[in-house]
Amino acid sequence: MIHTFSSCGCNLALDVGSGALHALDAVAWDALRLRERGAADEDILRALAPAHSREALAEALAELDALCAQGSLGAPDDCRDVDRDAISEGAGLVKAMCLHAAHDCNLRCAYCFADAGDFHLAGRGLLSFKVGKAALDWLVARSGGRRTLEVDFFGGEPLMNFPVVRRLVAYGRTLEAASGKRFLFTITTNGLALDDENMGFIVREMHNLVLSIDGRPEVHDRMRPTVGGRGSYASVAPKALALARKRGQRQYYVRGTYTAYNLDFAEDVLALADAGFEQISVEPVVTDPANPFALTADMLPALEAEYERLARIYLERRVGGRWFNFFHFVVDLSGGPCLKKRLLGCGAGNEYVAVTPTGDIYPCHQFVGREGYRMGSVLSGDFDKSIQRMFAANHVLNKPACGSCWAKFLCSGGCAANAQAFHGTIREPYELECALQRKRLECAMAIWAVEHAET
Repeated sequence: MIHTFSSCGCNLALDVGSGALHALDAVAWDALRLRERGAADEDILRALAPAHSREALAEALAELDALCAQGSLGAPDDCRDVDRDAISEGAGLVKAMCLHAAHDCNLRCAYCFADAGDFHLAGRGLLSFKVGKAALDWLVARSGGRRTLEVDFFGGEPLMNFPVVRRLVAYGRTLEAASGKRFLFTITTNGLALDDENMGFIVREMHNLVLSIDGRPEVHDRMRPTVGGRGSYASVAPKALALARKRGQRQYYVRGTYTAYNLDFAEDVLALADAGFEQISVEPVVTDPANPFALTADMLPALEAEYERLARIYLERRVGGRWFNFFHFVVDLSGGPCLKKRLLGCGAGNEYVAVTPTGDIYPCHQFVGREGYRMGSVLSGDFDKSIQRMFAANHVLNKPACGSCWAKFLCSGGCAANAQAFHGTIREPYELECALQRKRLECAMAIWAVEHAET
């Protein structure tokens, strides 16, 4: 499969099977697009004669033939030689955990999938050291030979339970010495409770950091008020920026959400960059379509155009010395993850789980509270391996909708939680998510092509 597209002034062709990206001149672009439609070379020469000379067309067709012979154009992409059962090998080993430090929050974000922190469960609560310790012990015991383990302190708002977070990190360090493992701790915070003490701890102990800010102050405050209904931007942004700078602008993301209220979300990305953040992710809201701020299919043309606009500004700024990094425009076409990782994606429910303050285990933070997806408990030790096997088998080759999609090896089949929420099954991807992901990938590849062009 070959995907031809234009973005950021570039005509490009992605060879899905090999992963090769080709920048095309006008002659090769026109010729390849006709070939994609099944045209024979003589038909191409006749059809394009008014626009290009026969010599230029013949040269372009010969170059396309050479790429095919090299295996970088028209390579098989059906993975017919891949053992599908082997993709799921390793099920039973867990390497990453989203540890819910708090099922409570000091904000009341309108789009919160966790229902303001309690995850639609019975009441609010904080993780105890006992349960957290059991969770870390469980992760070590379930990780097999994996040496590096990842733990994200999540909520709600984990800084509401900062003393327990501190104790658990200290306990994790003792486990490292005893087990030979290495913990990479992360914390995801709305930033409202940041102070000198916890910022110092985060800089010292957290391998990564996610800070939640939506962009422009008015956009942020509309969706992310405090419990008392006041805007939170003025309280959050200065502390978040101070923490980003303390980390040397590395190993963090400021993470926003855009909705139907700000389809011009590029302005929010740029507002965050102008505020001084260098690592930025602003992502589409996923919510009940009945909500007034939900994104719907009719908005897709505007959203795609906004990504294209952002990509062009992004390139201009990076070239002009106003550098920042946008998460969804980062793609590694020179190496990247192995085929198994490309097929399996984030590993939710298989290599990655979420643990609640009561010790219950779920496939990921977004599945917490969903009926039928409780996998067990770190306290009792019970664990439903049938759910784990189901998620291990939830790879691209087992998703019918992914088979004909050019982005399948770059997006890994989309979010299982979104699929389940919209279709009741983890194997049927959420269509709007897919469309936006495809557009972001086109922009990311165009940016990559421009920045890696021979000079």
